[in-house]
Amino acid sequence: MRLLSRSIIMVSFVMSVICSFASAESLRFYIGTYTKEDSKGIYESQLDTETGKLEAAKLVAETPDPSFLAFSKDGKTLVAVNELSEYEGEKSGSVTSFSIADDGKLTTLNTQSTHGGWPCHLEVSPNGRRVYVANYGGGNLAVLPLRKTGVLGKASMIQHEGKSVNPKRQEAPHAHSVYTDPSGKFVLAADLGIDQVLVYQFDKESKKLVANNPPHVKITPGSGPRHLAFNKKGNQVYVLNEITSTIDLHQFSAKGELTKVQTVSTLPANFSGNNSTAEIHLHPSGKWLYSSNRGHNSIATFQVNKKSGELTLIGNQSTEGETPRQFMIDPTGHYVLAANQATSNIAVLKIDQKTGKLSSTGQQISVPMPVCVVFEPQK
Repeated sequence: MRLLSRSIIMVSFVMSVICSFASAESLRFYIGTYTKEDSKGIYESQLDTETGKLEAAKLVAETPDPSFLAFSKDGKTLVAVNELSEYEGEKSGSVTSFSIADDGKLTTLNTQSTHGGWPCHLEVSPNGRRVYVANYGGGNLAVLPLRKTGVLGKASMIQHEGKSVNPKRQEAPHAHSVYTDPSGKFVLAADLGIDQVLVYQFDKESKKLVANNPPHVKITPGSGPRHLAFNKKGNQVYVLNEITSTIDLHQFSAKGELTKVQTVSTLPANFSGNNSTAEIHLHPSGKWLYSSNRGHNSIATFQVNKKSGELTLIGNQSTEGETPRQFMIDPTGHYVLAANQATSNIAVLKIDQKTGKLSSTGQQISVPMPVCVVFEPQK
């Protein structure tokens, strides 16, 4: 009888160990950097979703200034902007595609010009056939074919025009990001230099972007729209304004029209220093929205009203470093990885699943000048 009891206990122990290992998951992610100091390109690490621990980052591809990264639809290719002001004698940056090996290592496939300086953001179209790129210096968008092999075709370009009220930051167009809406019909570009979010559609015959009707929405002068975040339904879009450290909530119609509903600050009321915002993401549940502050060096957490989408600031959490240019929520929705550019570290913050508030895990790794984090697509 005792032998049977011991056997039952032993089996239960073994099963509990097996279950604990089964529940733990390691998620691979890639890190884009500026290659101005010790960095050589793109790095790779893994997040333990049970403990929040990160593996030491390792270099997986050498390429200049890969400041923003994105995956192909099938997850077999990684594309990166090269945020340069000159490429092959042209006032332009470039974009490079890489094949992804099973061990995470990247192999360069090819590089193409973006026909505009300082490309800073890109997105792969929902059908996986195109790459959209925002050129900050050129004030334009580039569209590059993405073949099934992962090889990039030559880019077409659409130029923005105008300026706004800030003579230091808004003397010309500065396209800062480009996104496809959840329906896949529209392509939106935030242009910091002209205080507009421009709306396009992709013309299949010409294989170029064409202006929607209406073609744009004007943002409050001097705001400097930088990045966007759509809700899951695609009928609301949050516009993050870099210069004024604010977020605008817009209703987004089936015709591609934006109508502003609300503006909120990303900063606590008692903050009086210099600040600029950088990144914005909705939690997978849609309950909370997060944005990063450079200067205050924090991630702002907002409660999202389920019906209206309106935001209420509920806290600011330190990113445990300086100049959080970008951050990413892991696919499980339990952690935020904050990329601190100035202090060359990535810190892990835990998301409270009841309140959405962030807290320190004490986990972080060193990465030279990290500016982008993207998780490998889940299979």
